[in-house]
Amino acid sequence: MGDLKAKRRTRNIALPRQVAMYLCRKYTSTSFPAIGYKFGGRDHSTVIHASKTIEKKIKEDPYMQATIEKLEKNLNVKR
Repeated sequence: MGDLKAKRRTRNIALPRQVAMYLCRKYTSTSFPAIGYKFGGRDHSTVIHASKTIEKKIKEDPYMQATIEKLEKNLNVKR
């Protein structure tokens, strides 16, 4: 979780962080500000941006859609 909370914005860290934020928002009732706080004190707008970015990538990229589905299966969450 350390890298996900870090301030770095490199692609190899930012994309997994965005996915984690997206899944937190989708499968919990946690607010945008609370999710942002848990991810290193980020602003709620960062969580909103992450969620929208991943939603868009899921629609446009079959590989991203499959990746998210696999994560959801591994996490044993209901869609």
